[in-house]
Amino acid sequence: MRTALGIWVLAALSAACSAKSDAAEDQAAPALASTTEATGTSASSSSEASATATERADAPLAAPGDAIVDLAGEYHAPPPPPADSPKVYARAMLVPIHDKPNQDAKKIGFLRAGAVVAITGEEAGKSGCSGGWRPVAPAGFVCIGDKATLEASDDIVRAVRPPDLSQKLPYMYGTVTRGGPAYARIPTKEDLDEFEPGLDKHIRKWKDDEVSGASYGQELWYKWSTPSSQSAWDAWEQKVTDTTIPWYLKDGHRVPNLSGLVKGDVVKIDQVDRRQGAAFIDSFLWEGRRYNVTTDLRVVPADRYRPIKGSDMHGVRIGVDVEFPFALIRKKGAKQWIWGASKKKMTEGEDIPYRSALQLTGKQKIYKDILHYETKDGYWVDDRHASRLDPAKRMPKWGKNGEKWLDVNITKQTLVAFEGEKAVFATLVSTGEDGLLEGARTTRKGIFRIHTKYVTQTMDSDAVGEEFELRDVPYVQYFEEGFALHGAYWHDSFGTPKSHGCINLAPEDARRLFHWTEPHVPAGWHGAAKSLTGTVLFVHP
Repeated sequence: MRTALGIWVLAALSAACSAKSDAAEDQAAPALASTTEATGTSASSSSEASATATERADAPLAAPGDAIVDLAGEYHAPPPPPADSPKVYARAMLVPIHDKPNQDAKKIGFLRAGAVVAITGEEAGKSGCSGGWRPVAPAGFVCIGDKATLEASDDIVRAVRPPDLSQKLPYMYGTVTRGGPAYARIPTKEDLDEFEPGLDKHIRKWKDDEVSGASYGQELWYKWSTPSSQSAWDAWEQKVTDTTIPWYLKDGHRVPNLSGLVKGDVVKIDQVDRRQGAAFIDSFLWEGRRYNVTTDLRVVPADRYRPIKGSDMHGVRIGVDVEFPFALIRKKGAKQWIWGASKKKMTEGEDIPYRSALQLTGKQKIYKDILHYETKDGYWVDDRHASRLDPAKRMPKWGKNGEKWLDVNITKQTLVAFEGEKAVFATLVSTGEDGLLEGARTTRKGIFRIHTKYVTQTMDSDAVGEEFELRDVPYVQYFEEGFALHGAYWHDSFGTPKSHGCINLAPEDARRLFHWTEPHVPAGWHGAAKSLTGTVLFVHP
């Protein structure tokens, strides 16, 4: 059966590019020195001058060799802060790191609640910060106060869980299919009668919904716990309660007030609605019903969400998995075409797997007004389903200077990553759904530098008729005001224009590229910002 999810996704596509202002800290990309203006699409444009290595006045936050994830997707766990060093513990959703011990100083990075970073020196004064400024690894200063503490025993610090950078999605995710309350604690029967009076009817619908109900994706709620062989419906009927309830919810206790919504004895602290997505750090059964805990510590019924697996797609390493020229199958329904030289006719052959990478000979042929590429396996593939990738015909200045850079082709819906003049990675993307037309849903073309990155960031819209809120969009990389590369957990249409302007990546591709590009995000940080030394992004038709 079809649910309203499809309608929700259409609205969610606008997640393209609108960052939500968090109650505790503005999560939009900070005001930095302006990046390169998009004045054209030619690599020889005047924009090129500002994208050269001569701008590199600042040292990077971390050396490229320190990447936590490589382009093969391998995770390299960073060492924890030294056990004998004093530490700063983040206790807000976004904690700024300044380049100097002053609230007006430039922000060079961000921590998220639960982050632990080593202190690297003595207190650096109290200017605008009653708790004092502490220098942290590997750079910058954090103000000790409401947002950061020196105490590992702080309830917020203990309750939250850091993002899992070893997997394609850093948290468990879900999209709301059936609106309902968010709680400050596990609700009692009396609470459920008051705040969810139609619960029995709701549960029956949840049971029968094959797309987002009791039989769909429940295994995804076990990311940080031992999976159960018992079905979600059996657990409901048998009123099962897990033995491992989060410590902060035991004995009727309330969540620590990370969200800022927990006030007095109020039980219902928020309302979740369709067109919302959320990330979760805990999931458990209580009296047969599953509850999830959001990243900002709200307790929500899991039966009001569709679990999100995220696309399994990922790109290929050039020089390892494939060599130029090659093609990426971007649309379903691709066929092998056999050329009969005697009859000068193409004959349809077997199916070609969706999103596969095909080695090409370099030969191409037009048959019935359709361009076909010859594969090294002897058959042909048409360009309606495949994007052909070749070596760069002309190397831009930043490539010759040895910089990392990204090439995004809107027509082909592809991204190629370069290390200097060497192409190292390629994948499919989803750019603005207006394609090459100039409109509100067009991806900005030109030459840019990535200037601000977040492991996750909330994106939303309050446009009438297109309201939505997607929390913890993964691996966000801003290259222009309101425009970013980021992972998209809510669709699997990569290779097709889909966004409202941002460059959507499959979650795994977003993870790999996030840790490959500059500015590097140091271990334990949630984000980093540098306006003049980020990786070059060239977006063109």
